[in-house]
Amino acid sequence: MKYSNKNEAYIIIDSVPGDKSISHRAFMLSAIAEGSTYISGISICRDCLSTINCLQSMGIKIDIDISKKTAIVHGKGLYGLSKPENVLDCQNSATTMRLLSGILSAMPFDSVLSGDPSLKKRPMKRIIEPLKLMNGGIYSLNHDYAPLYIKGGKLNGIKYFSNIPSAQVKSAILFAGLYAGNTTTVLEPELSRNHSELMLKDFGAGISTDYFKDTSDGFHISTTISNTDKLYSHDIHIPGDISSAAYFMAAALIIPEMHVLIRNVGINPTRTGIIKVFKQMGAYVNIYPAENSGSEPYADIEIKSSQLHGIVIEGSVIPTLIDELPVICAVSCFAQGTTIIKDAAELKVKESDRIAVMCSELSKLGADITETCDGMIINGKKTLRPSKINSYHDHRIAMTFAVLNAAIGGGINIKGSECADISYPGFYNELKKVCQKSY
Repeated sequence: MKYSNKNEAYIIIDSVPGDKSISHRAFMLSAIAEGSTYISGISICRDCLSTINCLQSMGIKIDIDISKKTAIVHGKGLYGLSKPENVLDCQNSATTMRLLSGILSAMPFDSVLSGDPSLKKRPMKRIIEPLKLMNGGIYSLNHDYAPLYIKGGKLNGIKYFSNIPSAQVKSAILFAGLYAGNTTTVLEPELSRNHSELMLKDFGAGISTDYFKDTSDGFHISTTISNTDKLYSHDIHIPGDISSAAYFMAAALIIPEMHVLIRNVGINPTRTGIIKVFKQMGAYVNIYPAENSGSEPYADIEIKSSQLHGIVIEGSVIPTLIDELPVICAVSCFAQGTTIIKDAAELKVKESDRIAVMCSELSKLGADITETCDGMIINGKKTLRPSKINSYHDHRIAMTFAVLNAAIGGGINIKGSECADISYPGFYNELKKVCQKSY
């Protein structure tokens, strides 16, 4: 990061880590493409390193320049992965486990994927079920949780109705669909993150998405992929992760007289719910899109401290901000009136039960917050006080309370704060620098 001097109107944040979701997919698809793929703007967080390590364990050469945030992945083609000698350790990364499962289901070898205690609590039935319908030999060794045993083989295409608004589920099926004997279709009620679809198309896969306004079954989005002979390497630029930018956006809103410009942030429409919600709450936000940004658009985001008011957050916007809901919940504590979050039951099966955790830990600070079956109710404008809180080893919880710590002037002790490295190495130092610049 670089920062403007005090004579300028705002603090400039030159970069946030590359988008984690896009980075995972870039490494995986590059590994099964023909030739070498150059990737710039990569995320080098612990989750993405899990994907890199798993691919290297299967014979993929990956040259990484950490200082330049670039990588060259030397792909070996659709069936070029080698049988791993050991269990593939996905550590804390559900994205690694779920997406790789789709690819490994078609490989001519058996494999086992496992992870840390947190990952072993994440539900895997959601991918086991559709992959088995595709004739995939995938089995849980722990009652629908990790570890997973995968006996690779020939796959069949399916038409799958996904009730879960999960890009990971959709991606696992689409990645498996590359190898299926006929077309594979995934139907969703609302469009979840579409990074996989955009990247698959860029790699040359035959993929299309259709939108249906009026349907009797409630499934409005249909994505179809065809059996593919080859994926073709190409250069990839990964924009900054809006989920990482979210913490600086939140800090700017709730710290008096703070004003920031965050550069080169991804603004894929399936990820920009936080911008829509903050604007609805009355936030001062300006978006300056980059020209010719390719499949994944990006922009500079300007945001400053604002008088906020409570709103209802529900429905189709939820999948577009699911990872940002903890920090949105924190910001709601500073808004006038009541904020209601609905339709967010998916938060219960993240790295922690984020509904229960946000309610319990914010209550320790004096927030007026009530847990509901699929969200929470926050009555804002209560004075928050320092306290000791537990992150439950959830990186998004830890970073959310770090923002609150800056907003109330310190005193919040975060147990397990080191877990921020899962998605944002060096986060606390960057937040400290930005907040110091605001005074």
